[in-house]
Amino acid sequence: MYRYNRKKELVKTGIYVFFILGLAVFSTYYIYNKFQGDRNIDFNSESLDVTYHESTGDKLTLNKVTPVTDSVGLSSKAYLITIKNNLTEKVDYRLKVIDDIEEIAKENNQDDLIPKDDIRISIKVNRNTKIFSLNELDDNVLLVDNMDALEVKNIAIRIWIKQDSTLPRGSNMYYHGIMQIVEENNSVAVK
Repeated sequence: MYRYNRKKELVKTGIYVFFILGLAVFSTYYIYNKFQGDRNIDFNSESLDVTYHESTGDKLTLNKVTPVTDSVGLSSKAYLITIKNNLTEKVDYRLKVIDDIEEIAKENNQDDLIPKDDIRISIKVNRNTKIFSLNELDDNVLLVDNMDALEVKNIAIRIWIKQDSTLPRGSNMYYHGIMQIVEENNSVAVK
């Protein structure tokens, strides 16, 4: 005759629950670390640690002509950077946006490069936002700043096509750039 054993059923249910919870915790931990590892790309120098939070790293890309207003451009996808000063003294640095010659060379048609006067770029450091046309930058410098000892700064860069652009809307024109941090004290490019 079949006899119901409550204690045996509780132990079996407990083992199932712990197995499922353990699997869920392990999976969540693995997925989170994999996601973070793919997104955070670090570049270090003697005094600055630079973390690019996008999977593209230090690269900027526009690959379709969609003119928008500055307010819409400011709400577009941001390229996020975190810079940390590792020294116990102030460090001066520049953030430059230079053309990515390798990526531009890979494109089939060099004539489809978006002119720099049609590209708008914004930089937000902590709470201060500035907007420029890409051709307005002197020596490709987007930001000249300094960091106090052990300071951390969060930077967001956005790039878009200006609203009054005469480029054919929806065309597959492109721009490829690289964000580059250059230390002024040591004249070292952080890549």
